[in-house]
Amino acid sequence: MPDRIWVNPIDLDEANRLATDTALQSLGIELVDMGDDYLSARMPVDHRTRQPAGVLHGGASVLLAETLASWAATFCVDTSRYHCVGLEINANHVRAVRDGFVVGTARPAHLGRTSQVWQVVIVNEAGKTVCLSRVTMAVLEMPSGYVSR
Repeated sequence: MPDRIWVNPIDLDEANRLATDTALQSLGIELVDMGDDYLSARMPVDHRTRQPAGVLHGGASVLLAETLASWAATFCVDTSRYHCVGLEINANHVRAVRDGFVVGTARPAHLGRTSQVWQVVIVNEAGKTVCLSRVTMAVLEMPSGYVSR
């Protein structure tokens, strides 16, 4: 894996702005940090993301993981020629969280020409693992006439 994986310049503020009127905004997900080979986002554990038992809903963790993998995959390709879509995701929910924030960090396990695999680790505010997820992304040629949001 190269030291720096990003093809596109990353503007976290712009990416967060593009989340307006989406599931990301509804759940309070925001990109917060990036490095040469990782991307991180945080999500509140509150009435929007809890299940009826009062803990973080596993589906919210999966949405956070796929959000991170989708953004990271997109930042790794020439977006004038390619776009990335989720192909498969799995998640192991290993610790309950009742409140505060969780932070997910995506790192590549594989960056190929037609597919990417991302490992996403979600932790609580104490840094303890809440969820481990692996997301496979398909890298597709941009359809002719495609207009991005």
